[in-house]
Amino acid sequence: MGSGGRPAADQQLIERARAGDGSAFSQLVQQHQQLAFRTAYLILGDTAEAEDAAQEAFLKAYHALARFRSDAPFRPWLLEIVANQARNQRRAAGRRAQLALRAADLSDGELAPGPELAVLQHEQRQRLLRAVESLREAERLAVAGRYFLNLSEAELAALLGCPRGTVKSRLARALDRLRQRLLESSAVELARG
Repeated sequence: MGSGGRPAADQQLIERARAGDGSAFSQLVQQHQQLAFRTAYLILGDTAEAEDAAQEAFLKAYHALARFRSDAPFRPWLLEIVANQARNQRRAAGRRAQLALRAADLSDGELAPGPELAVLQHEQRQRLLRAVESLREAERLAVAGRYFLNLSEAELAALLGCPRGTVKSRLARALDRLRQRLLESSAVELARG
């Protein structure tokens, strides 16, 4: 999981943070804050709330470092804390937020296409996002986590709070529904045009 020495580097930073080195935990936050924010955003659908949830999750992670298993990977553990915080925050607010994924925010460094292609890509992206948003929450989170955030099955399992086998079946069902909704959407577009 992750890049070359990331898990070993995380472990070193965790041990330093446990020993009271605040800069070590700050480095962990910097390395994982974007993913933590995106994870919270997937659940909350609101930028400000996702920022608050990610920040609160990092505070909880800091206070729980003593309970973190040294042989476990940090990222799934952190994502579970972020997801739980975001879910708790949403429940406390007493509302169900719609997920409004911004593909431009999730794709970094793309070259700008020509105007015709840009319009077509935008329309396709919007149709895909509407189809993803129409999925049930658990399926939407599985698809978005896997394909928008590039999380591994283990990380998704931690995020969703379920076994890896459940992640696989949930993804398969969600992708089937997504294909069906996109086909239906294309049929409607053809009928209009």
